[in-house]
Amino acid sequence: MRVELLGVRGSTAAPGHEFAEVGGHTSCVAIHPDGSDGRLLVLDAGTGFRQLATVLGETPLRADIVLTHLHWDHVQGLPFLPNADRPDAEIDLWIPAAGSDAEALELLESGFSPPHFPITPGELRGDWRFHALAAGSRSLVGTAVSTAEVAHKGGMTLGVRVANGDTAIAYLPDHCPRRATTTERAAAVDLATGVDVLLHGGQFLEAERATANAFGHGTAADAVDLAHEAGARHLVLVHHSPTRTDHAVPEVLREAEKRSADLGADLEITVGIEGLVLDI
Repeated sequence: MRVELLGVRGSTAAPGHEFAEVGGHTSCVAIHPDGSDGRLLVLDAGTGFRQLATVLGETPLRADIVLTHLHWDHVQGLPFLPNADRPDAEIDLWIPAAGSDAEALELLESGFSPPHFPITPGELRGDWRFHALAAGSRSLVGTAVSTAEVAHKGGMTLGVRVANGDTAIAYLPDHCPRRATTTERAAAVDLATGVDVLLHGGQFLEAERATANAFGHGTAADAVDLAHEAGARHLVLVHHSPTRTDHAVPEVLREAEKRSADLGADLEITVGIEGLVLDI
């Protein structure tokens, strides 16, 4: 499968020349599974969701969109992709919620309707279907998708594993391992066990631990620890701080590489940048 990073910032978008190399758009990953006949699997829909226009051109979006949680930086792009807001679009939107599909849609509408936004999700044009998504496994776009609740502050948050044939990735952009219960820690490790690529939040350094804990995130070293424990082959750090400029992002990589060396881990580590394509 081909994995394309469309948004790698966390918390809020970071426009400007100081952020152009790494990219300023918030969380969105497009997955092109083998044999999908053009239908995409999209993980999160931050402002990076708009970048799908460059992938799709003039064609409508046909996709399953899996949201890890409902914080602004993971949903804000939903109404702003022209390919998704047209009569011939076909979209299944999976919303983190433990209740019914109707309850999940109501939860999304709590921040996506007047007075917060002029339209509701149901007013987007095209064939939009809304589903509740809890922990479990399902087949989406020909892939095996597993979800589990992970530790993050501010509402139900899911980690995601996507397997296609003999390849697999895990996606945990917002995850605070230090605050995880034993059950949550085990679930995160299970999602990442043996994956070819682990996409994990690297928003904070160890010196910023207090802020990371306050907002429910981990550090780059936390991401390395999880990758090492799970036996992941390649760690890609995403969800970069909106204040960390292109010049400062390499410090996150250096800290991650130092932690990996201290552990004696056999782990490839990459800084995720907007537009990076991983052929797995």
